[in-house]
Amino acid sequence: MALTAVVVVALAGFVIYRLHGIFGSQANTSANSGLSNEIVPFNPEQVVLEVFGALGAVATINYLDVNARPQQVKDAPLPWSFTITTTEPAVVGNVVAQGNGDTLGCRIIVNGEVKDQGTVNKVDAYTYCLDKSG
Repeated sequence: MALTAVVVVALAGFVIYRLHGIFGSQANTSANSGLSNEIVPFNPEQVVLEVFGALGAVATINYLDVNARPQQVKDAPLPWSFTITTTEPAVVGNVVAQGNGDTLGCRIIVNGEVKDQGTVNKVDAYTYCLDKSG
């Protein structure tokens, strides 16, 4: 009886070993083999933030960078611009400015198309532009 059990276990082990070889379970493959871990940018989006005003004027400018973190530039000579190039599916264009002149304007351009624009004509002008369609 013991000899029969040993023969059955050995025969079962041999059959399982052969089935593994036939179905390729011995091959060392991974789910990502052949795929690159590098993400290749496609259809990059370019967002240009602009602030303009009287010649010789300066402005304090607040804007959101590509990661939507607030940034500030104090006493920036006008005209001023900042370009964001990204492959993110969406980017918020936001710029706020206060200048020392009587005229101040801003503009947001996405891939060459003006998305928002505004101009203010008053002492110590304040303006903002926002585009969240990106």
